[in-house]
Amino acid sequence: MMSRKQSQHLSIWVHVATWGVVIFTPLFVMSGGEPIMTMPEYLRFLVVPLSFMIVFYTNFYLLIDRYLFSQRIGRFLLCNILLIIAVMVLVHLLFRYGLPPGPGRHRPPMERPWQDVMFFFLRNAMLYLLVVGVSVAIRMTRQWYRAESTRRELERSRTEAELENLKSQLNPHFLFNTLNNIYSLIRLNPDQAQQTVHDLSRLLRYVLYDSSHPTVPLKDELNFIGNYIDLMRIRLPRHVLCNVSLPSGGSQTPVAPLLFISLVENAFKHGVSNDYPSHIDIDIREEEGELTCRIENSYFPKTATDRSGSGIGLQNLRKRLEMIYPGRYTLECGQVGNDYRTLLKIKL
Repeated sequence: MMSRKQSQHLSIWVHVATWGVVIFTPLFVMSGGEPIMTMPEYLRFLVVPLSFMIVFYTNFYLLIDRYLFSQRIGRFLLCNILLIIAVMVLVHLLFRYGLPPGPGRHRPPMERPWQDVMFFFLRNAMLYLLVVGVSVAIRMTRQWYRAESTRRELERSRTEAELENLKSQLNPHFLFNTLNNIYSLIRLNPDQAQQTVHDLSRLLRYVLYDSSHPTVPLKDELNFIGNYIDLMRIRLPRHVLCNVSLPSGGSQTPVAPLLFISLVENAFKHGVSNDYPSHIDIDIREEEGELTCRIENSYFPKTATDRSGSGIGLQNLRKRLEMIYPGRYTLECGQVGNDYRTLLKIKL
């Protein structure tokens, strides 16, 4: 996006180029190999665009800001009427006394000279009013553009703040669930506790540092998911079937970090029973510019006394998807029979 300083420089050059075309074009228009205007005629011509510039920029930099934008319409109109009358009187005096027409260019005198003066004023008043209208239109457009840029910047800042807030909620939520799993694992197999803590440190490094970036390579996100699943496999009972399919290639496609962890956490949290056969199937793939995550697991919902953090991760995920990929994602999840199915699709 163009910065405000760059926009101001571009605006100045547009003004210079526009008035340059108006002022200097007659010097380059030829007729029979000669300029269509002599130098005295060109000087008389310059009076008109210069008077237009006076009316235009008096409105552009003074009257519009002072009166129109402050809703003082009557004073704005009065000032413009006085400005146009003053400019037209000045131009009329210059044409009559300062830069009179050359020899052979005099108009035949009218029977009533005041009619000539009135015709001059009425004809040119419409032109100056048009100049005022153009000045107002350009200034209003510029004001709207600035207001829109400010609104977008505020919206972007608000979105970034909300994303950071959601991440700050996600990190302790992830840590809370993982520590619960580590606690259970240490009780089941103390010999693997040291390696497990080391694996956890790698996961936390990704959550706390790598995920602070707006995007990460897809391969890093999938490595994180794979490491988390490996950590969870250690504590799974023998009767739990866990099938995982992750892309083997090192895709550099940029994605928002921590997209899948809430879905995977829920699968392990609600899909495993210590007493009944259970299964977890996770399939994440990238195909033709679309990232797809399918998760299906047996469903053993937690009781009201065992719902630590339940629902927080999924709620945060929906909010993040809406802010990062608006109109480019679908998230479907729900119970189907004795299973719970989740399907997330993102157009990259």
